[in-house]
Amino acid sequence: QVQLVESGGGSVQAGGSLRLSCAASGITYSTYCMGWFRQAPGKAREEVARIYSGSDATYYADSVKGRFTISQDNAKKTLYLQMNSLEPEDTAVYTCAAGRILFGRFSPSYWGQGTQVTVSS
Repeated sequence: QVQLVESGGGSVQAGGSLRLSCAASGITYSTYCMGWFRQAPGKAREEVARIYSGSDATYYADSVKGRFTISQDNAKKTLYLQMNSLEPEDTAVYTCAAGRILFGRFSPSYWGQGTQVTVSS
């Protein structure tokens, strides 16, 4: 039984920081690519960042480059997203996912329930 559980969401003023965590169970963590997605009200879900299990190479959406950092602890099967210089536009439900890369695209197989991030001006 695969389970991904996010934590660390909350409310913060613009310019502040939050650190999200995603604890995985029921999978061989090191064989999966892990990533973060977000969805704001009235908008489509978008990929925020991903990290490759083998090399720790990363991908970031242009909107968060230089502000967000994705990392992981394979031994603990835990994924992290450090978010700095938060903006109101970052307000969304953030969800972690596990999957593989197919034709250059991240294809999640498992999803967490999501954690709310709210940034006020």
